[in-house]
Amino acid sequence: MHDVGLDYVKLGQPATTLSGGEAQRVKLASELQRKATGKTVFILDEPTTGLHTHDVKKLLAVLQRIVDNGDTVIVIEHNLDVIKCADYIIDIGPEGGDQGGTIIAKGTPEQIVKVEKSYTGQYLKSMLEKG
Repeated sequence: MHDVGLDYVKLGQPATTLSGGEAQRVKLASELQRKATGKTVFILDEPTTGLHTHDVKKLLAVLQRIVDNGDTVIVIEHNLDVIKCADYIIDIGPEGGDQGGTIIAKGTPEQIVKVEKSYTGQYLKSMLEKG
Protein backbone atom coordinates (compact mmCIF):
# COMPACT_ATOMS: atom_id res chain seq x y z
CA MET A 1 0.00 0.00 0.00
CA HIS A 2 2.96 2.26 0.68
CA ASP A 3 4.19 1.93 -2.92
CA VAL A 4 0.92 3.29 -4.31
CA GLY A 5 0.60 6.18 -1.84
CA LEU A 6 -2.04 4.67 0.43
CA ASP A 7 -0.15 4.54 3.73
CA TYR A 8 -3.06 6.27 5.47
CA VAL A 9 -5.67 3.60 4.61
CA LYS A 10 -6.49 1.48 7.65
CA LEU A 11 -6.76 -2.30 7.58
CA GLY A 12 -10.45 -3.15 7.60
CA GLN A 13 -11.51 0.29 6.37
CA PRO A 14 -14.79 -0.06 4.44
CA ALA A 15 -14.27 0.07 0.68
CA THR A 16 -17.18 2.50 0.44
CA THR A 17 -15.05 5.15 2.17
CA LEU A 18 -12.45 5.09 -0.61
CA SER A 19 -12.49 7.44 -3.59
CA GLY A 20 -12.43 5.97 -7.09
CA GLY A 21 -8.71 6.70 -7.39
CA GLU A 22 -7.98 5.12 -4.02
CA ALA A 23 -9.95 2.01 -4.96
CA GLN A 24 -7.95 1.72 -8.19
CA ARG A 25 -4.70 1.98 -6.26
CA VAL A 26 -5.82 -0.70 -3.77
CA LYS A 27 -6.44 -3.01 -6.73
CA LEU A 28 -3.08 -2.02 -8.21
CA ALA A 29 -1.34 -2.81 -4.91
CA SER A 30 -2.90 -6.27 -4.89
CA GLU A 31 -1.80 -6.86 -8.50
CA LEU A 32 1.76 -5.87 -7.60
CA GLN A 33 1.91 -8.89 -5.30
CA ARG A 34 1.54 -11.21 -8.29
CA LYS A 35 4.37 -12.37 -10.50
CA ALA A 36 4.72 -10.29 -13.69
CA THR A 37 3.73 -12.26 -16.77
CA GLY A 38 4.30 -9.69 -19.50
CA LYS A 39 0.72 -10.39 -20.57
CA THR A 40 -1.21 -8.14 -18.20
CA VAL A 41 -2.80 -4.84 -19.27
CA PHE A 42 -3.56 -2.36 -16.49
CA ILE A 43 -6.14 0.34 -17.32
CA LEU A 44 -6.26 3.19 -14.80
CA ASP A 45 -8.77 6.05 -14.91
CA GLU A 46 -7.27 9.19 -13.34
CA PRO A 47 -5.32 7.33 -10.63
CA THR A 48 -3.72 10.56 -9.35
CA THR A 49 -7.01 12.16 -8.31
CA GLY A 50 -6.58 13.53 -4.79
CA LEU A 51 -2.90 12.60 -4.58
CA HIS A 52 -0.18 14.88 -3.22
CA THR A 53 2.70 15.54 -5.64
CA HIS A 54 4.95 13.24 -3.59
CA ASP A 55 2.44 10.40 -3.90
CA VAL A 56 2.12 10.98 -7.66
CA LYS A 57 5.87 10.39 -7.92
CA LYS A 58 5.50 7.15 -5.94
CA LEU A 59 2.71 6.01 -8.22
CA LEU A 60 4.77 6.82 -11.32
CA ALA A 61 7.62 4.70 -9.95
CA VAL A 62 5.20 1.80 -9.44
CA LEU A 63 3.78 2.15 -12.95
CA GLN A 64 7.29 2.26 -14.41
CA ARG A 65 8.15 -0.91 -12.49
CA ILE A 66 5.12 -2.62 -14.05
CA VAL A 67 6.23 -1.55 -17.54
CA ASP A 68 9.82 -2.60 -16.84
CA ASN A 69 8.46 -6.05 -15.96
CA GLY A 70 6.94 -6.31 -19.43
CA ASP A 71 3.30 -5.56 -18.64
CA THR A 72 1.26 -2.76 -20.25
CA VAL A 73 -0.19 0.29 -18.50
CA ILE A 74 -2.91 2.45 -20.07
CA VAL A 75 -3.74 5.60 -18.10
CA ILE A 76 -6.57 8.07 -18.67
CA GLU A 77 -5.20 11.19 -17.03
CA HIS A 78 -5.15 15.00 -17.01
CA ASN A 79 -2.12 15.32 -14.71
CA LEU A 80 0.79 16.61 -16.80
CA ASP A 81 3.34 15.05 -14.44
CA VAL A 82 1.93 11.68 -15.48
CA ILE A 83 1.42 12.55 -19.14
CA LYS A 84 5.02 13.70 -19.60
CA CYS A 85 6.24 10.24 -18.48
CA ALA A 86 4.16 8.35 -21.04
CA ASP A 87 5.77 6.32 -23.79
CA TYR A 88 2.83 7.14 -26.07
CA ILE A 89 -0.02 9.66 -25.78
CA ILE A 90 -3.38 9.87 -27.50
CA ASP A 91 -4.71 13.41 -26.97
CA ILE A 92 -8.50 13.54 -27.38
CA GLY A 93 -10.40 16.82 -27.65
CA PRO A 94 -10.41 19.58 -28.55
CA GLU A 95 -12.82 20.22 -25.66
CA GLY A 96 -14.98 18.03 -23.44
CA GLY A 97 -18.47 16.65 -23.98
CA ASP A 98 -20.05 17.36 -27.36
CA GLN A 99 -16.98 19.37 -28.35
CA GLY A 100 -14.61 16.45 -27.80
CA GLY A 101 -13.98 12.93 -28.97
CA THR A 102 -11.58 13.72 -31.80
CA ILE A 103 -7.97 12.56 -31.79
CA ILE A 104 -6.01 15.82 -31.77
CA ALA A 105 -2.52 14.34 -31.50
CA LYS A 106 -0.79 11.04 -30.91
CA GLY A 107 2.79 10.06 -30.29
CA THR A 108 5.54 10.57 -27.75
CA PRO A 109 5.48 13.61 -25.46
CA GLU A 110 8.10 15.20 -27.72
CA GLN A 111 5.84 14.70 -30.75
CA ILE A 112 2.72 15.97 -28.97
CA VAL A 113 4.33 19.33 -28.14
CA LYS A 114 4.80 19.97 -31.87
CA VAL A 115 1.05 19.75 -32.59
CA GLU A 116 -0.25 23.33 -32.44
CA LYS A 117 -3.91 22.27 -32.02
CA SER A 118 -3.10 20.22 -28.92
CA TYR A 119 -3.85 22.01 -25.66
CA THR A 120 -2.06 19.18 -23.91
CA GLY A 121 0.97 19.75 -26.11
CA GLN A 122 1.00 23.47 -25.32
CA TYR A 123 1.11 22.87 -21.57
CA LEU A 124 3.39 19.86 -21.87
CA LYS A 125 5.94 21.87 -23.84
CA SER A 126 6.71 24.19 -20.93
CA MET A 127 7.02 21.21 -18.57
CA LEU A 128 9.45 19.39 -20.85
CA GLU A 129 11.53 22.55 -21.29
CA LYS A 130 11.84 22.85 -17.48
CA GLY A 131 13.14 19.28 -17.37
